[in-house]
Amino acid sequence: MRTVTLEEKLGQLFVVGFDGKTVPKEMKEFIEKYHVGNIILFSRNLGTPEEVKALTTELQQVAASQQQERPLLICVDQENGIVRRLSDGTTLLPGAMATAATNESDYAFELGKICGKELMELGINWNLAPVLDVNNNADNPVIGVRSFGENPAKVAELGKKSMLGLQAGGMVTTLKHFPGHGDTNVDSHLGLPTIPHSLERLEKVELVPFKACIEAGADTVMSAHIHFPALEKNVDTPATLSKNVITGLLREKLGFDGVVTTDCMEMDAISKTIGTEKGAVAALQAGIDLVMISHRLTRQVGAIEEVKRALAVGELTEEVIDAAFERVMQLKRKYFTFEALESTSTQGSTKSHQQTAEEVYQKSVTVEKGEALPLSKEERFLVLEPRNPQLTVAEDALNAHLALGKALQSFSSSLEIQPFPKTLDGIEALTKNHQKIIVGLVSASQDPKQVEVVEKLISLGKEVSVIGMRSPYDIQVMPAKVKTYLNTYEFSYPALVAAGSILFGHTKATGKAPVTLEY
Repeated sequence: MRTVTLEEKLGQLFVVGFDGKTVPKEMKEFIEKYHVGNIILFSRNLGTPEEVKALTTELQQVAASQQQERPLLICVDQENGIVRRLSDGTTLLPGAMATAATNESDYAFELGKICGKELMELGINWNLAPVLDVNNNADNPVIGVRSFGENPAKVAELGKKSMLGLQAGGMVTTLKHFPGHGDTNVDSHLGLPTIPHSLERLEKVELVPFKACIEAGADTVMSAHIHFPALEKNVDTPATLSKNVITGLLREKLGFDGVVTTDCMEMDAISKTIGTEKGAVAALQAGIDLVMISHRLTRQVGAIEEVKRALAVGELTEEVIDAAFERVMQLKRKYFTFEALESTSTQGSTKSHQQTAEEVYQKSVTVEKGEALPLSKEERFLVLEPRNPQLTVAEDALNAHLALGKALQSFSSSLEIQPFPKTLDGIEALTKNHQKIIVGLVSASQDPKQVEVVEKLISLGKEVSVIGMRSPYDIQVMPAKVKTYLNTYEFSYPALVAAGSILFGHTKATGKAPVTLEY
């Protein structure tokens, strides 16, 4: 067995991304020169199933040509629901909060297994899921429905089943965002949030799901770019760069001996503070194994060169690199060989997968108010459909297809579909021929203009039925006179069809919100 060089070891400690549906020449050269062992894909890289399979095959061929011992880890954020990178050829699956709303935890396993199988067929072997953040802050701008809810024990149960399902589908999994991104009102893509809770509180809430999944055989854990004063005194040091958090808490206290990856080191919480390149050194010093740099080649090269410089001057030791390298290789040896890649079939989305997804969507829809149910398909309704969703940085605009009108038209032909008005001007004229209005909302609790439109409709004496198409908290800012209110937790088309089925009396709603709502 040949000796692995220090440069080869360093290459296995980075996860990098690039633009395009084929491997750019400069990325191929970068992988070859620096022996890079891990890739992250986004929607910018993903086309048809055939294109995705060709891309992942090409990437693995580059790695094999460099005599890498094991295949590349190729990852995506396929959380499902509002955060997903693949759509074409894969089953549209419910996200975490929609799944939790069914109150049937076995669905988390089934959906995870479906997701894992379909990703593996495309040559993607590492999913950056499940999300284990306990969403107990209604103002959280980036987690929300990506979480299984506010109850730590429920998040632990569903998160574990999701993880085990993904693993059953052949997938390397990731618990994120350690030690918890649920109780913050700042998006770490755009700043450095602080969670001021004591360690005692963290152990009762945020850490509960991570403990459960680590005990159940977690593969990797992703760190959060969040400051936890109870764990780290330096106010400028997020969990990702904190030895107290990564080594002290995660490895020593919780006993996790698997792979720890950063979130993207180009997020503002890192890039606009310590900087991506120096942050890579600090992350490895803290006990991180994989440094993720998703976008810019200059930063990817700069980070590896900065790590080499730190090694040369003694800021980093080879012992640290060796330990991280060995953990990464143990993970790869557990799951992958180059020979196994050749036997992967491509079946894609199946009727069985779609039926399971539709069943979950149907059981997830939650009726918070139902005074006017069922609506009569013989009556005339005006449907106000949101123009564009309020997207977080974690989401893809490519998947933000709002189709409320189309979904409802399959239940009633007496509908007029209009875009959600930008201002209050003209609402009276727009609605003068309609007494009954169906309104779709997307995170209205964070967008007062949507609330103002509903209030205006109520003041005009209209009977308003509302479909909350993402945040369950929107009902808390609605006028009391709204008679009918449904939550779908996401604006995926099957979720909206399920809502229409309940609105017009074809099915009964059984979903229950996984968060506390006061209205």
